[in-house]
Amino acid sequence: MGDAGSTPGATLEPAEWVGAYGDYLYRYAYSRLRDSNAAEEALQETFLAGIRFIDQFSGDGSQRAWLLGILKRKIVDHVRQRMRYDRDGASDADPTTQLFDEKGFWKPGSAPWSNSPDSPIEADELWAIVQKCLETLPKGQADVFVLSVMEELAGEEICNELEITPSNLWVRLHRARLGLARCVGSRWGHSAEVPDRAE
Repeated sequence: MGDAGSTPGATLEPAEWVGAYGDYLYRYAYSRLRDSNAAEEALQETFLAGIRFIDQFSGDGSQRAWLLGILKRKIVDHVRQRMRYDRDGASDADPTTQLFDEKGFWKPGSAPWSNSPDSPIEADELWAIVQKCLETLPKGQADVFVLSVMEELAGEEICNELEITPSNLWVRLHRARLGLARCVGSRWGHSAEVPDRAE
């Protein structure tokens, strides 16, 4: 059974948000930002924005979903700000083309992991490894992968948010996929954990 704020129309007082939604929202932010401090900061900014704009919560959806929408915007803002100070994705050495064709698609049989794990347990294990492997990528690559694949933002929107060109976006996504393929292939069968939120 969900908490009161996870059902449409039900609301909790802002003082109750940390206890009711904190862990869920933190884990979401951490899975996208791959940095506990950044995730905590995005979460705090989300709660502050929620308090500031609480009168805009219509009650049509759940309060948790409304806060998650705010958090998603804070994640994009954080990535954009980080990209201004960390342009490492544009200066990496050229990757090989052994896993991708000239159009950036996986070559047949080159992906070192299955796209369809045999069980939910394997799917969870694969997801944990992918999240851990994102931490090994240069931030510029990991950030565009998160925004494109996990947040499902359009390429044009990502380019506008991060102030990069479409070709730079493609190069970063290409390198991120290559790095993830290598990392996941080497870690499959090992555990990967998301650190707990700092208390």
